[in-house]
Amino acid sequence: MSHDDTLDAHLSGLAAALLPYRREAERLAGWGTELAWTLARGGRLLVAGNGGSAAEAQHLTAELVGKLRDDREPLSAIALHAETSALTAIGNDYGYDEVFARQVRAHGRPDDILLLMSTSGTSTNLLTAARAGHDTGLRCWAFTGPAPNPLADVCHDVLAVPSPDSQVVQELHLVSTHVLCEYVDQALPLIRQLPTASVPAPRAGTYARWAPPAPRPAQPAAAHDGRDRHDGAGRDGLVLATVDGVAPFTGAQHANGHGRNGHAGANGNGHGRNRSTGTGWVEP
Repeated sequence: MSHDDTLDAHLSGLAAALLPYRREAERLAGWGTELAWTLARGGRLLVAGNGGSAAEAQHLTAELVGKLRDDREPLSAIALHAETSALTAIGNDYGYDEVFARQVRAHGRPDDILLLMSTSGTSTNLLTAARAGHDTGLRCWAFTGPAPNPLADVCHDVLAVPSPDSQVVQELHLVSTHVLCEYVDQALPLIRQLPTASVPAPRAGTYARWAPPAPRPAQPAAAHDGRDRHDGAGRDGLVLATVDGVAPFTGAQHANGHGRNGHAGANGNGHGRNRSTGTGWVEP
């Protein structure tokens, strides 16, 4: 095969993946808004991957701690694989499968976001990290290759690049990284306009895509005290604004409909924290 044939074959594979990828990448707008909200309110992004995916995960954190284009304050993002002393110590003492999970338990706080990158979606250390994220109350996202795959199954939402070529998958993960950061930068100024003191902090809880909590009986509508209403108003009657048409914490970003303050996603079952019962009362 000539040099030109090699280049053409690679570009043909990339071109074939672009149209289906575009449909998948539409979720990045919602992710960007939710990530911007989390980071602006003092939350953190944890990212991990292996090999080339590790490099791309570190690229993402560099854009957030540094900047994409315009100057702004640094945002809290940690690439777990870049902590080489911790990584090797954990691998030596607990096994390689735990190198990310133990760091998730150390650094993650409820309502932080964990983003795991894998072309195959089968890496055991990433699957273990996702389960640790669930246990700690983090929202778990994944960049993977074609779905279904095990990592997609254990994360709340996934951007799955529909290409059988791992090189193309990684190249489109890099595109996704840049686009995600673009959406974060677009959303931040609008989110900062919301009065910090009046917006209730997100409540801790567990997201479990594969085991949603059992529904509980609805409470009488008359007992509702006006806090955390499902009609879009928060405490003190503050209406939570939307950013680029996406309301923070609507749950629409999650494939299973798990979201904060009880709003069900478009394809979800509405289970989550403070979920709305449809009666005007929001369950605690």
